[in-house]
Amino acid sequence: MTKRVALVTGANRGLGLAIARGLALRGLGVVIAARDVALGEEAAGLLRGEGHDARFVEFDVARPGAARACAAELLAFGVYVDVLVNNAGIEPPGDALTASDEDLRATLETNFLGAWFACRAFVLSMIERGYGRVVNVTSDFGSFGLGLKGPAPYSVSKAALNAVTVKLAQAIPAGVDVKVNALNPGWVRTRMGGADARLSPEEGADTALWLATLPADGPHGGFFQERKPIPW
Repeated sequence: MTKRVALVTGANRGLGLAIARGLALRGLGVVIAARDVALGEEAAGLLRGEGHDARFVEFDVARPGAARACAAELLAFGVYVDVLVNNAGIEPPGDALTASDEDLRATLETNFLGAWFACRAFVLSMIERGYGRVVNVTSDFGSFGLGLKGPAPYSVSKAALNAVTVKLAQAIPAGVDVKVNALNPGWVRTRMGGADARLSPEEGADTALWLATLPADGPHGGFFQERKPIPW
């Protein structure tokens, strides 16, 4: 891959696959990152069958050390990640008192720490090379301004990812063309969103694709839905 390369976590289906396909259609090489090898390989093969530059890398974002191992594996093939889309996520049920310990831990490790460690593994290289785009797929359920609705583990994990988005944006040196933003894709027809959701995966992917391909004068450190700012 000699063109700009995007890595999308949880990209073997649904919203992640729609984002990966959209980036490929915009001329990027794409890395399908997923914990399920068979499904990940199938998704990458599907995109290659459509004529796109795509490869699969096994990446369980909740596993300690997985992000740095993924970065090292890609670097061994001469692949540098220019665009990181942190899409992988889970949404177990439960409120702040009744959610199981296991669900709390798994949700924070996947939705929050998994994305943060992925940023730590790839963003320093973006800064060194002078270009990068980080897109954190969060949710209106993680917005204090919109009431922190939804299941407690999911809501808290997405609020935490929103906070990390702000802190990462603050950590980018002035004048370096690396941008970090978050988005709420809306209610999308995926395995998580369900069949009654309002948006198709392609419609839900639109703001992520916009943020992943921002020009140098685009926004940095913001939270968006339908390409418009929304409350943290």
